[in-house]
Amino acid sequence: MAPNLNTGEVTSLLVQWRSGDVEVPERLMPLLYAELRKIASSHLRRSQGYNTLQPTALIHEAWLRLADQTQVNASDRIHFFGICSRLMRLILVDNLRQKNAGKRGGGLGNVPLNEAVAGAKQQGRDVEALHMALEALEKIDTRKAQIVELRYFGGLTAEEISQHLNIGTATITRDLRTAQAWLARELGATR
Repeated sequence: MAPNLNTGEVTSLLVQWRSGDVEVPERLMPLLYAELRKIASSHLRRSQGYNTLQPTALIHEAWLRLADQTQVNASDRIHFFGICSRLMRLILVDNLRQKNAGKRGGGLGNVPLNEAVAGAKQQGRDVEALHMALEALEKIDTRKAQIVELRYFGGLTAEEISQHLNIGTATITRDLRTAQAWLARELGATR
């Protein structure tokens, strides 16, 4: 995480927000912007080829959705970044679904003009398939799904995840390997 991020101040502001202080988002955003940008960039790298959003737009869309809530139930900055990361992933999936449901049948029945277009459509389906697989994993094992979310979409280290979830780093590593194998099998079955 950002070295100049005052974690005590962030946690204090999150507690205030959780208590209903509606002015907290205004004070919190400047403290968290750099980290949110890293998370947004990470999501967008994974969705290259089908998504036209920029990191700033993704951050602002997520922030608007969070700010609409009277309170956010984040216990600390790591938990908050996990919430933001999940929200960004959902925004990207919604964006993809909206794009696919758009004009001319959402892309169904269209003949691709070239390989680049065909590849972008396939990657978009892959992102949606990953989202659905993560939702299925969450129903089976919430902790493993949360670890995948925090690691690959939130960019957190095993140590940070361990601290947030109050479990050992060996357990994080083991659960991550198991979740990766499960997701690989699940995604292989959907192709």
